[in-house]
Amino acid sequence: MAETARADESVFDVVVIGAGPVGENVADGAVKGGLTVAIVESELVGGECSYWACMPTKALLRDAAALRAVRSLPGANAAVTGELDADAVLARRDAFASHWHDDGQVAWLTGAGISLVRGVGRISAARTVEVTHTDGRATVLRARHAVVVATGSSARIPQIPGLADAAPWTSREAAAAKTVPGRLAIIGGGVVGAEMATAYAALGAQVTLIARDGLLPTVEPFASELVAETLKARGAALHLLTEPDSVRRDEVGTVHLTLADGTTLQSDEVLVATGRTPNTGTVGLDRVGLTPGDWLHVDDSLRVLGDDGTPVGDGWLHAAGDVNHRAPLTHQGKYQARALGETIVARADGAAVDTSAWGRHAATADERAVPQVIFSDPEIATVGHTAASAQAAGISVRAVEHDLGAVAGAALHADGYTGRATMIVDEDRKVVVGFTVVGPDVAELLHAATIAVAAEVPIDRLWHAVPAYPTLSEVWLRLLEAYGRPA
Repeated sequence: MAETARADESVFDVVVIGAGPVGENVADGAVKGGLTVAIVESELVGGECSYWACMPTKALLRDAAALRAVRSLPGANAAVTGELDADAVLARRDAFASHWHDDGQVAWLTGAGISLVRGVGRISAARTVEVTHTDGRATVLRARHAVVVATGSSARIPQIPGLADAAPWTSREAAAAKTVPGRLAIIGGGVVGAEMATAYAALGAQVTLIARDGLLPTVEPFASELVAETLKARGAALHLLTEPDSVRRDEVGTVHLTLADGTTLQSDEVLVATGRTPNTGTVGLDRVGLTPGDWLHVDDSLRVLGDDGTPVGDGWLHAAGDVNHRAPLTHQGKYQARALGETIVARADGAAVDTSAWGRHAATADERAVPQVIFSDPEIATVGHTAASAQAAGISVRAVEHDLGAVAGAALHADGYTGRATMIVDEDRKVVVGFTVVGPDVAELLHAATIAVAAEVPIDRLWHAVPAYPTLSEVWLRLLEAYGRPA
Protein backbone atom coordinates (compact mmCIF):
# COMPACT_ATOMS: atom_id res chain seq x y z
CA MET A 1 0.00 0.00 0.00
CA ALA A 2 1.02 3.61 -0.47
CA GLU A 3 2.71 5.60 2.26
CA THR A 4 0.54 8.64 2.86
CA ALA A 5 2.45 11.86 3.42
CA ARG A 6 -0.64 14.03 3.86
CA ALA A 7 -4.27 14.07 2.77
CA ASP A 8 -3.60 15.17 -0.81
CA GLU A 9 -0.28 13.38 -1.32
CA SER A 10 0.60 9.70 -1.70
CA VAL A 11 3.88 7.90 -2.26
CA PHE A 12 4.28 4.88 -4.54
CA ASP A 13 7.24 3.06 -6.03
CA VAL A 14 5.98 3.72 -9.56
CA VAL A 15 3.51 6.19 -11.05
CA VAL A 16 2.15 5.45 -14.54
CA ILE A 17 0.34 8.13 -16.55
CA GLY A 18 -2.10 6.41 -18.90
CA ALA A 19 -4.19 3.29 -18.21
CA GLY A 20 -4.34 1.88 -21.70
CA PRO A 21 -2.94 -1.60 -22.42
CA VAL A 22 0.63 -0.29 -22.28
CA GLY A 23 0.24 1.42 -18.92
CA GLU A 24 -1.65 -1.56 -17.54
CA ASN A 25 1.15 -3.95 -18.51
CA VAL A 26 3.89 -1.75 -17.01
CA ALA A 27 1.90 -1.50 -13.79
CA ASP A 28 1.18 -5.22 -13.69
CA GLY A 29 4.84 -6.11 -14.18
CA ALA A 30 5.95 -3.73 -11.46
CA VAL A 31 3.36 -5.01 -8.97
CA LYS A 32 4.30 -8.62 -9.70
CA GLY A 33 7.88 -7.62 -8.90
CA GLY A 34 6.83 -6.41 -5.45
CA LEU A 35 6.50 -2.67 -6.10
CA THR A 36 3.56 -0.39 -5.36
CA VAL A 37 1.98 1.32 -8.36
CA ALA A 38 -0.50 4.12 -9.01
CA ILE A 39 -1.92 4.50 -12.52
CA VAL A 40 -3.51 7.76 -13.69
CA GLU A 41 -6.25 7.89 -16.33
CA SER A 42 -8.33 10.80 -17.62
CA GLU A 43 -10.63 8.76 -19.87
CA LEU A 44 -11.61 5.07 -19.92
CA VAL A 45 -9.36 2.48 -18.33
CA GLY A 46 -8.31 0.19 -21.17
CA GLY A 47 -7.41 2.97 -23.57
CA GLU A 48 -7.78 3.47 -27.30
CA CYS A 49 -7.43 -0.19 -28.27
CA SER A 50 -10.34 -1.35 -26.13
CA TYR A 51 -12.90 1.27 -27.13
CA TRP A 52 -11.92 3.05 -30.35
CA ALA A 53 -9.34 0.94 -32.20
CA CYS A 54 -8.27 -2.72 -32.15
CA MET A 55 -11.32 -4.44 -30.71
CA PRO A 56 -14.29 -2.45 -32.08
CA THR A 57 -12.79 -1.98 -35.54
CA LYS A 58 -12.04 -5.68 -35.94
CA ALA A 59 -15.59 -6.41 -34.80
CA LEU A 60 -16.80 -4.12 -37.62
CA LEU A 61 -14.75 -6.16 -40.09
CA ARG A 62 -15.34 -9.74 -38.92
CA ASP A 63 -18.91 -10.34 -40.17
CA ALA A 64 -18.04 -9.23 -43.69
CA ALA A 65 -14.98 -11.49 -43.70
CA ALA A 66 -17.08 -14.44 -42.57
CA LEU A 67 -19.70 -13.77 -45.23
CA ARG A 68 -17.01 -13.52 -47.88
CA ALA A 69 -15.59 -16.86 -46.76
CA VAL A 70 -19.00 -18.54 -46.97
CA ARG A 71 -19.70 -17.12 -50.41
CA SER A 72 -16.42 -18.46 -51.75
CA LEU A 73 -17.65 -22.03 -51.24
CA PRO A 74 -20.55 -23.16 -53.46
CA GLY A 75 -22.22 -25.49 -50.96
CA ALA A 76 -22.09 -22.97 -48.14
CA ASN A 77 -23.12 -20.13 -50.43
CA ALA A 78 -26.29 -22.00 -51.32
CA ALA A 79 -27.35 -21.73 -47.67
CA VAL A 80 -26.86 -17.94 -47.54
CA THR A 81 -29.69 -15.54 -48.23
CA GLY A 82 -29.86 -11.81 -47.80
CA GLU A 83 -27.13 -9.27 -47.15
CA LEU A 84 -25.05 -8.21 -44.17
CA ASP A 85 -27.16 -6.94 -41.25
CA ALA A 86 -25.45 -3.64 -40.47
CA ASP A 87 -27.40 -3.08 -37.26
CA ALA A 88 -26.36 -6.49 -35.94
CA VAL A 89 -22.73 -5.76 -36.82
CA LEU A 90 -22.86 -2.46 -34.94
CA ALA A 91 -24.52 -4.12 -31.94
CA ARG A 92 -21.79 -6.78 -31.76
CA ARG A 93 -19.19 -3.99 -32.08
CA ASP A 94 -20.80 -2.27 -29.11
CA ALA A 95 -20.38 -5.42 -27.03
CA PHE A 96 -16.68 -5.67 -27.89
CA ALA A 97 -16.25 -2.03 -26.84
CA SER A 98 -17.95 -2.91 -23.52
CA HIS A 99 -20.57 -0.30 -24.45
CA TRP A 100 -17.89 2.27 -23.63
CA HIS A 101 -17.89 1.44 -19.93
CA ASP A 102 -14.67 0.47 -18.16
CA ASP A 103 -16.03 -1.35 -15.11
CA GLY A 104 -14.40 -4.62 -16.14
CA GLN A 105 -11.00 -3.02 -16.69
CA VAL A 106 -11.21 -1.19 -13.35
CA ALA A 107 -12.04 -4.47 -11.62
CA TRP A 108 -8.95 -6.04 -13.18
CA LEU A 109 -6.74 -3.18 -11.94
CA THR A 110 -8.12 -3.51 -8.43
CA GLY A 111 -7.66 -7.25 -8.45
CA ALA A 112 -4.07 -6.86 -9.63
CA GLY A 113 -3.25 -4.55 -6.70
CA ILE A 114 -2.84 -1.40 -8.81
CA SER A 115 -4.18 1.90 -7.43
CA LEU A 116 -6.29 3.86 -9.94
CA VAL A 117 -6.33 7.66 -9.77
CA ARG A 118 -8.77 9.30 -12.17
CA GLY A 119 -7.88 12.67 -13.63
CA VAL A 120 -5.30 14.42 -15.80
CA GLY A 121 -1.75 13.62 -14.72
CA ARG A 122 0.99 16.21 -15.13
CA ILE A 123 4.65 15.99 -14.12
CA SER A 124 5.22 18.85 -11.70
CA ALA A 125 8.72 18.02 -10.43
CA ALA A 126 11.21 15.16 -10.40
CA ARG A 127 9.38 11.89 -9.60
CA THR A 128 6.21 13.86 -8.94
CA VAL A 129 2.86 13.78 -10.77
CA GLU A 130 0.03 16.13 -9.95
CA VAL A 131 -3.42 14.81 -10.85
CA THR A 132 -6.26 17.23 -11.50
CA HIS A 133 -9.65 15.60 -10.94
CA THR A 134 -12.87 16.51 -12.77
CA ASP A 135 -14.10 18.44 -9.73
CA GLY A 136 -10.95 20.58 -9.71
CA ARG A 137 -9.30 18.88 -6.76
CA ALA A 138 -5.62 17.99 -7.05
CA THR A 139 -3.74 14.96 -5.79
CA VAL A 140 0.05 14.71 -5.70
CA LEU A 141 1.66 11.35 -6.40
CA ARG A 142 5.33 10.86 -5.64
CA ALA A 143 7.34 7.99 -7.09
CA ARG A 144 10.29 6.44 -5.30
CA HIS A 145 11.69 4.84 -8.43
CA ALA A 146 9.98 5.69 -11.73
CA VAL A 147 7.38 7.72 -13.57
CA VAL A 148 6.12 6.20 -16.83
CA VAL A 149 4.39 8.15 -19.59
CA ALA A 150 2.05 5.82 -21.49
CA THR A 151 -0.51 8.29 -22.81
CA GLY A 152 -0.67 7.01 -26.39
CA SER A 153 -1.53 9.06 -29.44
CA SER A 154 -4.47 10.74 -31.16
CA ALA A 155 -5.55 11.22 -34.74
CA ARG A 156 -3.77 14.04 -36.54
CA ILE A 157 -5.97 16.52 -38.43
CA PRO A 158 -4.07 17.98 -41.41
CA GLN A 159 -4.20 21.68 -42.19
CA ILE A 160 -6.60 21.43 -45.13
CA PRO A 161 -8.73 24.57 -45.57
CA GLY A 162 -12.21 24.01 -44.13
CA LEU A 163 -11.53 20.49 -42.83
CA ALA A 164 -11.63 21.22 -39.11
CA ASP A 165 -14.88 23.21 -39.50
CA ALA A 166 -16.49 20.31 -41.40
CA ALA A 167 -16.66 18.20 -38.20
CA PRO A 168 -14.67 15.32 -39.64
CA TRP A 169 -14.62 11.83 -38.23
CA THR A 170 -11.39 10.49 -36.82
CA SER A 171 -10.69 6.83 -36.14
CA ARG A 172 -12.72 7.21 -32.92
CA GLU A 173 -15.91 8.27 -34.65
CA ALA A 174 -15.45 5.61 -37.34
CA ALA A 175 -15.04 2.91 -34.70
CA ALA A 176 -18.01 4.08 -32.62
CA ALA A 177 -20.51 5.25 -35.28
CA LYS A 178 -24.14 4.48 -34.46
CA THR A 179 -25.28 4.44 -38.11
CA VAL A 180 -23.68 3.76 -41.48
CA PRO A 181 -23.47 6.87 -43.67
CA GLY A 182 -24.73 6.57 -47.22
CA ARG A 183 -21.51 8.09 -48.53
CA LEU A 184 -18.18 8.11 -46.70
CA ALA A 185 -15.06 9.92 -47.92
CA ILE A 186 -11.79 8.79 -46.35
CA ILE A 187 -8.68 10.98 -46.41
CA GLY A 188 -5.60 8.80 -45.99
CA GLY A 189 -4.52 5.45 -47.39
CA GLY A 190 -2.75 3.90 -44.40
CA VAL A 191 -3.97 1.06 -42.21
CA VAL A 192 -6.93 2.95 -40.72
CA GLY A 193 -8.01 4.20 -44.14
CA ALA A 194 -7.77 0.76 -45.74
CA GLU A 195 -9.53 -1.06 -42.91
CA MET A 196 -12.36 1.44 -42.58
CA ALA A 197 -12.83 1.54 -46.35
CA THR A 198 -13.17 -2.25 -46.22
CA ALA A 199 -15.58 -2.18 -43.27
CA TYR A 200 -17.89 0.59 -44.46
CA ALA A 201 -18.04 -0.63 -48.05
CA ALA A 202 -19.19 -4.00 -46.68
CA LEU A 203 -21.74 -2.27 -44.43
CA GLY A 204 -23.33 -0.56 -47.42
CA ALA A 205 -21.68 2.85 -47.64
CA GLN A 206 -20.48 4.29 -50.92
CA VAL A 207 -16.80 4.72 -50.06
CA THR A 208 -14.38 7.16 -51.63
CA LEU A 209 -10.75 6.94 -50.53
CA ILE A 210 -8.28 9.77 -51.17
CA ALA A 211 -4.63 8.87 -50.58
CA ARG A 212 -1.83 11.30 -51.38
CA ASP A 213 0.89 8.68 -50.96
CA GLY A 214 -1.08 5.80 -52.44
CA LEU A 215 -2.83 2.94 -50.73
CA LEU A 216 -0.78 1.22 -47.99
CA PRO A 217 2.51 2.65 -49.28
CA THR A 218 4.75 0.94 -46.71
CA VAL A 219 3.82 -2.67 -47.53
CA GLU A 220 4.99 -4.77 -50.46
CA PRO A 221 3.45 -3.35 -53.67
CA PHE A 222 1.82 -6.64 -54.68
CA ALA A 223 -0.10 -6.64 -51.38
CA SER A 224 -1.43 -3.09 -51.63
CA GLU A 225 -2.35 -3.62 -55.28
CA LEU A 226 -4.51 -6.62 -54.41
CA VAL A 227 -6.32 -4.67 -51.70
CA ALA A 228 -6.91 -1.80 -54.14
CA GLU A 229 -8.35 -4.18 -56.72
CA THR A 230 -10.71 -5.68 -54.16
CA LEU A 231 -11.89 -2.32 -52.88
CA LYS A 232 -12.71 -1.23 -56.42
CA ALA A 233 -14.53 -4.51 -57.04
CA ARG A 234 -16.61 -3.74 -53.92
CA GLY A 235 -17.64 -0.40 -55.42
CA ALA A 236 -15.18 1.93 -53.68
CA ALA A 237 -13.72 4.86 -55.62
CA LEU A 238 -9.97 5.36 -55.17
CA HIS A 239 -8.30 8.71 -55.79
CA LEU A 240 -4.61 7.98 -55.36
CA LEU A 241 -1.61 10.34 -55.49
CA THR A 242 -3.80 13.37 -54.89
CA GLU A 243 -5.21 15.13 -51.83
CA PRO A 244 -7.98 17.56 -50.86
CA ASP A 245 -7.33 21.23 -51.46
CA SER A 246 -10.43 22.20 -49.50
CA VAL A 247 -13.33 20.69 -47.56
CA ARG A 248 -16.72 22.24 -46.77
CA ARG A 249 -19.85 21.00 -45.04
CA ASP A 250 -22.94 22.83 -46.28
CA GLU A 251 -26.07 23.82 -44.38
CA VAL A 252 -27.80 20.47 -44.97
CA GLY A 253 -24.78 18.47 -43.84
CA THR A 254 -23.29 17.40 -47.16
CA VAL A 255 -19.48 17.43 -47.26
CA HIS A 256 -17.91 18.89 -50.40
CA LEU A 257 -14.27 18.05 -51.21
CA THR A 258 -12.16 19.62 -53.93
CA LEU A 259 -9.02 17.64 -54.78
CA ALA A 260 -5.67 18.94 -55.98
CA ASP A 261 -6.31 17.42 -59.42
CA GLY A 262 -9.56 19.40 -59.75
CA THR A 263 -11.94 16.55 -58.93
CA THR A 264 -14.95 17.48 -56.81
CA LEU A 265 -16.63 14.98 -54.49
CA GLN A 266 -19.58 14.87 -52.14
CA SER A 267 -20.14 12.71 -49.08
CA ASP A 268 -22.24 12.50 -45.95
CA GLU A 269 -19.25 12.05 -43.64
CA VAL A 270 -15.50 12.50 -44.04
CA LEU A 271 -13.02 10.38 -42.11
CA VAL A 272 -9.50 11.70 -41.54
CA ALA A 273 -6.91 8.92 -41.36
CA THR A 274 -3.64 10.76 -41.96
CA GLY A 275 -1.46 9.68 -39.08
CA ARG A 276 -1.14 10.20 -35.34
CA THR A 277 0.12 12.82 -32.92
CA PRO A 278 1.48 12.09 -29.42
CA ASN A 279 -0.68 12.73 -26.35
CA THR A 280 2.05 14.64 -24.53
CA GLY A 281 0.63 18.17 -24.57
CA THR A 282 -0.62 18.11 -20.97
CA VAL A 283 1.90 15.72 -19.41
CA GLY A 284 4.20 18.46 -18.08
CA LEU A 285 7.17 17.89 -20.36
CA ASP A 286 8.17 21.52 -19.92
CA ARG A 287 8.98 20.73 -16.28
CA VAL A 288 11.76 18.37 -17.41
CA GLY A 289 13.13 20.53 -20.23
CA LEU A 290 11.18 18.92 -23.08
CA THR A 291 8.60 20.34 -25.49
CA PRO A 292 4.92 19.59 -24.78
CA GLY A 293 3.27 17.81 -27.70
CA ASP A 294 6.49 16.18 -28.95
CA TRP A 295 7.23 12.49 -29.32
CA LEU A 296 9.44 11.19 -26.52
CA HIS A 297 12.81 9.73 -27.45
CA VAL A 298 14.03 6.85 -25.30
CA ASP A 299 17.13 4.72 -24.80
CA ASP A 300 17.20 0.91 -24.98
CA SER A 301 15.69 0.63 -21.48
CA LEU A 302 12.90 3.09 -22.41
CA ARG A 303 14.23 5.95 -20.26
CA VAL A 304 13.24 9.32 -21.73
CA LEU A 305 16.16 11.23 -23.22
CA GLY A 306 16.68 14.97 -23.08
CA ASP A 307 17.82 17.10 -25.99
CA ASP A 308 21.43 16.25 -25.12
CA GLY A 309 20.77 12.53 -25.60
CA THR A 310 21.13 11.61 -21.92
CA PRO A 311 18.36 10.32 -19.63
CA VAL A 312 16.17 12.96 -18.00
CA GLY A 313 17.33 13.57 -14.44
CA ASP A 314 18.93 10.40 -13.13
CA GLY A 315 16.77 8.18 -15.35
CA TRP A 316 13.50 8.21 -13.38
CA LEU A 317 11.29 9.15 -16.38
CA HIS A 318 10.26 6.47 -18.89
CA ALA A 319 7.97 6.28 -21.93
CA ALA A 320 6.32 3.24 -23.48
CA GLY A 321 3.91 2.68 -26.34
CA ASP A 322 2.91 5.14 -29.04
CA VAL A 323 4.46 8.15 -27.27
CA ASN A 324 8.01 6.94 -27.94
CA HIS A 325 7.24 6.45 -31.65
CA ARG A 326 9.30 3.24 -31.89
CA ALA A 327 6.61 0.86 -33.13
CA PRO A 328 3.11 2.35 -32.70
CA LEU A 329 1.10 -0.86 -32.47
CA THR A 330 -0.74 -2.12 -29.40
CA HIS A 331 1.07 -5.45 -29.25
CA GLN A 332 4.46 -3.75 -29.57
CA GLY A 333 3.55 -1.28 -26.85
CA LYS A 334 2.59 -4.15 -24.56
CA TYR A 335 5.87 -5.87 -25.43
CA GLN A 336 7.76 -2.72 -24.43
CA ALA A 337 5.67 -2.52 -21.26
CA ARG A 338 6.52 -6.05 -20.18
CA ALA A 339 10.22 -5.33 -20.61
CA LEU A 340 9.91 -1.97 -18.84
CA GLY A 341 8.04 -3.38 -15.84
CA GLU A 342 10.85 -5.88 -15.29
CA THR A 343 13.50 -3.19 -15.86
CA ILE A 344 12.04 -0.91 -13.20
CA VAL A 345 11.87 -3.81 -10.74
CA ALA A 346 15.47 -4.80 -11.48
CA ARG A 347 16.75 -1.27 -10.92
CA ALA A 348 14.71 -0.93 -7.73
CA ASP A 349 16.29 -4.15 -6.45
CA GLY A 350 19.79 -3.08 -7.49
CA ALA A 351 19.98 -5.93 -10.01
CA ALA A 352 21.70 -5.81 -13.40
CA VAL A 353 19.71 -4.63 -16.43
CA ASP A 354 20.33 -6.46 -19.71
CA THR A 355 19.53 -4.28 -22.72
CA SER A 356 21.79 -6.11 -25.14
CA ALA A 357 20.15 -7.32 -28.36
CA TRP A 358 17.35 -9.73 -27.43
CA GLY A 359 18.22 -9.28 -23.75
CA ARG A 360 15.67 -9.72 -20.96
CA HIS A 361 15.09 -5.97 -20.59
CA ALA A 362 15.44 -4.97 -24.26
CA ALA A 363 12.70 -4.29 -26.81
CA THR A 364 14.84 -5.46 -29.74
CA ALA A 365 11.83 -6.63 -31.76
CA ASP A 366 10.85 -2.96 -32.22
CA GLU A 367 13.71 -2.68 -34.67
CA ARG A 368 13.91 -6.16 -36.19
CA ALA A 369 10.69 -8.14 -35.90
CA VAL A 370 7.55 -5.99 -35.75
CA PRO A 371 4.51 -8.04 -36.82
CA GLN A 372 1.35 -6.45 -38.16
CA VAL A 373 -1.93 -7.65 -39.62
CA ILE A 374 -3.94 -5.28 -41.79
CA PHE A 375 -7.53 -6.50 -41.69
CA SER A 376 -8.39 -5.34 -45.17
CA ASP A 377 -9.95 -7.52 -47.86
CA PRO A 378 -7.82 -9.48 -48.46
CA GLU A 379 -5.79 -9.46 -45.26
CA ILE A 380 -2.13 -8.48 -45.23
CA ALA A 381 0.24 -9.98 -42.66
CA THR A 382 3.80 -8.74 -42.42
CA VAL A 383 6.80 -8.92 -40.11
CA GLY A 384 10.28 -7.45 -40.30
CA HIS A 385 11.56 -5.87 -43.49
CA THR A 386 10.04 -5.39 -46.88
CA ALA A 387 12.44 -5.70 -49.80
CA ALA A 388 12.61 -1.90 -50.02
CA SER A 389 13.19 -1.26 -46.31
CA ALA A 390 15.89 -3.95 -46.12
CA GLN A 391 17.76 -2.41 -49.02
CA ALA A 392 17.39 1.05 -47.46
CA ALA A 393 18.91 -0.38 -44.26
CA GLY A 394 21.95 -1.55 -46.20
CA ILE A 395 21.19 -5.26 -45.90
CA SER A 396 22.21 -7.48 -48.81
CA VAL A 397 18.92 -9.24 -49.47
CA ARG A 398 17.21 -11.56 -51.86
CA ALA A 399 13.43 -11.63 -52.10
CA VAL A 400 11.51 -14.68 -53.32
CA GLU A 401 7.77 -14.81 -53.98
CA HIS A 402 5.15 -17.50 -54.47
CA ASP A 403 1.54 -17.57 -55.59
CA LEU A 404 -0.40 -18.40 -52.44
CA GLY A 405 -3.40 -19.44 -54.51
CA ALA A 406 -1.31 -22.28 -56.00
CA VAL A 407 -0.89 -23.96 -52.60
CA ALA A 408 -3.24 -26.91 -52.09
CA GLY A 409 -4.55 -25.55 -48.82
CA ALA A 410 -5.60 -22.32 -50.53
CA ALA A 411 -7.54 -24.18 -53.22
CA LEU A 412 -9.43 -26.03 -50.49
CA HIS A 413 -9.94 -22.88 -48.44
CA ALA A 414 -11.87 -21.00 -51.13
CA ASP A 415 -12.73 -21.27 -54.80
CA GLY A 416 -10.75 -18.72 -56.77
CA TYR A 417 -8.39 -18.03 -53.87
CA THR A 418 -6.02 -15.19 -54.73
CA GLY A 419 -2.94 -14.32 -52.69
CA ARG A 420 0.80 -14.00 -52.68
CA ALA A 421 3.71 -14.34 -50.24
CA THR A 422 7.29 -13.12 -50.17
CA MET A 423 10.28 -14.01 -48.02
CA ILE A 424 13.18 -11.58 -47.55
CA VAL A 425 16.53 -13.26 -46.86
CA ASP A 426 19.70 -11.61 -45.53
CA GLU A 427 22.22 -13.07 -47.98
CA ASP A 428 25.19 -12.51 -45.69
CA ARG A 429 23.74 -14.33 -42.69
CA LYS A 430 21.31 -16.62 -44.57
CA VAL A 431 18.42 -15.80 -42.25
CA VAL A 432 14.91 -14.50 -42.92
CA VAL A 433 14.58 -10.80 -42.09
CA GLY A 434 11.14 -10.16 -43.57
CA PHE A 435 7.91 -11.83 -44.64
CA THR A 436 4.70 -10.54 -46.21
CA VAL A 437 1.61 -12.48 -47.22
CA VAL A 438 -1.66 -11.23 -48.67
CA GLY A 439 -4.82 -13.25 -49.11
CA PRO A 440 -8.08 -14.23 -47.43
CA ASP A 441 -7.63 -15.31 -43.80
CA VAL A 442 -3.83 -15.14 -43.71
CA ALA A 443 -3.54 -13.47 -40.29
CA GLU A 444 -2.86 -16.73 -38.48
CA LEU A 445 0.10 -17.45 -40.77
CA LEU A 446 2.01 -14.55 -39.27
CA HIS A 447 3.35 -15.90 -36.01
CA ALA A 448 5.40 -18.62 -37.70
CA ALA A 449 7.11 -15.88 -39.69
CA THR A 450 7.57 -13.76 -36.57
CA ILE A 451 9.34 -16.64 -34.83
CA ALA A 452 11.58 -17.20 -37.85
CA VAL A 453 12.58 -13.52 -37.96
CA ALA A 454 12.95 -12.97 -34.20
CA ALA A 455 14.89 -16.20 -33.69
CA GLU A 456 17.03 -15.59 -36.77
CA VAL A 457 16.47 -19.20 -37.84
CA PRO A 458 19.03 -20.21 -40.51
CA ILE A 459 17.57 -21.04 -43.91
CA ASP A 460 19.07 -24.53 -43.82
CA ARG A 461 17.24 -25.22 -40.53
CA LEU A 462 13.92 -23.94 -41.90
CA TRP A 463 13.99 -26.81 -44.40
CA HIS A 464 13.39 -29.07 -41.40
CA ALA A 465 10.27 -27.15 -40.29
CA VAL A 466 7.78 -29.22 -42.28
CA PRO A 467 4.42 -27.53 -42.97
CA ALA A 468 1.34 -29.73 -42.58
CA TYR A 469 -0.45 -30.71 -45.77
CA PRO A 470 -2.84 -29.42 -47.02
CA THR A 471 -2.68 -26.04 -45.26
CA LEU A 472 -1.90 -22.47 -46.28
CA SER A 473 1.36 -22.83 -44.33
CA GLU A 474 2.73 -24.96 -47.16
CA VAL A 475 3.65 -21.65 -48.77
CA TRP A 476 6.77 -21.75 -46.55
CA LEU A 477 8.00 -24.85 -48.39
CA ARG A 478 7.29 -23.23 -51.75
CA LEU A 479 9.22 -20.10 -50.76
CA LEU A 480 12.18 -22.21 -49.65
CA GLU A 481 12.07 -24.08 -52.95
CA ALA A 482 12.04 -20.77 -54.82
CA TYR A 483 15.05 -19.64 -52.81
CA GLY A 484 16.95 -22.90 -53.29
CA ARG A 485 18.57 -25.12 -50.74
CA PRO A 486 21.98 -23.90 -49.50
CA ALA A 487 24.89 -26.08 -50.56
